[in-house]
Amino acid sequence: MPRLLGVDIPNDKQTVQSLTYLYGVGPRVARDLCMKAGIPPEKKARELGEDEVSRLASLLETDYVVEGPLRRQVQQNITRLKDIGSYRGIRHRRGLPVRGQRTRTNARTRKGPKKTVAGKKGVKDLR
Repeated sequence: MPRLLGVDIPNDKQTVQSLTYLYGVGPRVARDLCMKAGIPPEKKARELGEDEVSRLASLLETDYVVEGPLRRQVQQNITRLKDIGSYRGIRHRRGLPVRGQRTRTNARTRKGPKKTVAGKKGVKDLR
């Protein structure tokens, strides 16, 4: 299993698809990487030689922000939004959807499981 930037990429898949297992590398960037490194995209990851793996690693480190640094950058951006008190930062702080989705229904992924609140007593219940 080839290892790039601390991540094991799958052996049995094509190199282009294996590279997408890295955080910050999608299909387009993976294709570009293969082109720049001179590796056929359909070549299986297990067939990559040490020199090819090192070429990919050096390209990733120099030309792209991926894995740890990208995660850190995203987290710093969210922290900045929280600190300046922007609308998006407040939504992040409260754990609500950030990008304009409705919250009356749905939004269960951000809000967590339902918290049932007891309903009002009706007029008939007071007698």
